[in-house]
Amino acid sequence: MLTCPDSFYVYGYAATMTTIHVLRACGNDLSRENMMRQASNMQDVQVGALLPGIHINSSPSNFHPIRQLQLMRWTGKTWELFGDVLSGSAV
Repeated sequence: MLTCPDSFYVYGYAATMTTIHVLRACGNDLSRENMMRQASNMQDVQVGALLPGIHINSSPSNFHPIRQLQLMRWTGKTWELFGDVLSGSAV
């Protein structure tokens, strides 16, 4: 089985940048209630580790922050993006 341990670096970076966004949105109120409110109300947050057009969104009724994807294909040398960013019920 082929694994890529370096992918954890990308995940860690994305999680850290998302956490920084939440902490900045909290301002001086770092209570659990405010942190949860900010984390559950993210809208169109862009994180550098995600592909262009992929945004983080959350709501009090949906804690799945990434609901978009971009298809890629192997050209024999590199991965190439194709098509539009898919979101909503298409994902």
